[in-house]
Amino acid sequence: MKLTVVGFWGAYPEMNSATSCYLLEKDGYKILLDCGSGALAQLPKYTEVIDLQAVLVSHYHQDHIADIGMLQYYFLVQNAIHHTKKILPIYGHREDEQAFAKLSHQATQGRAYVPDEPMEIGPFTITFLKTKHPVPCYGMRITDGESTLVYTADSSFQNAFIPFAKDADLLITDCSFYEEQNGSESGHMTSVESAIIAENANVSHLLLSHHPHFGDRKQLKKEAEKVYRGKIDLAESGFQWYTSPS
Repeated sequence: MKLTVVGFWGAYPEMNSATSCYLLEKDGYKILLDCGSGALAQLPKYTEVIDLQAVLVSHYHQDHIADIGMLQYYFLVQNAIHHTKKILPIYGHREDEQAFAKLSHQATQGRAYVPDEPMEIGPFTITFLKTKHPVPCYGMRITDGESTLVYTADSSFQNAFIPFAKDADLLITDCSFYEEQNGSESGHMTSVESAIIAENANVSHLLLSHHPHFGDRKQLKKEAEKVYRGKIDLAESGFQWYTSPS
């Protein structure tokens, strides 16, 4: 299993970067976790876009879905150029029917996941956890049967993340605020709250993502290190995590 950070900013992308978007790969199968602003411009650095086999959306805020429209046009144009009929499945929840309907286009098909049920996409099995956010949003626990990663998506702190992330090989957290701040009203977490989950869930590796546009982001890692004793990285464009083939 291999994960590449395509975008890691919250709200909007800084220059030459993107908001939330992650490329997950296993045995040639490629899936995007969210597809935020700027993602389509960054994605060709890491894969041929046409090789994507699915997209999985946590929620419908623009910093997680803004480039879905661009992705739809990409597949539409490439089908016209190459005389193909590729249809890209895009998975999302149906708690916002209007937003869900926009996942379907001429070259994409919106498919609903049922948050209370495990779902299989390619080699991955995915379970969901509803987060604490102003709109319906779902964190994801993803396994290929050998390794497990957990993505909190957008959320303020909740104890439910601890059993959900138990013994994960990689935990990707919403880290939108510094330790002295309170992100609960906006539905986001601090560096220390991310570390509390990682430490208590006994995860192997913590990746702090969904970063703020203020302050020294290196401080986020320093703050998390006060609580979590495992490996910590700050998400950056092109950051890669992978497990060795069995």
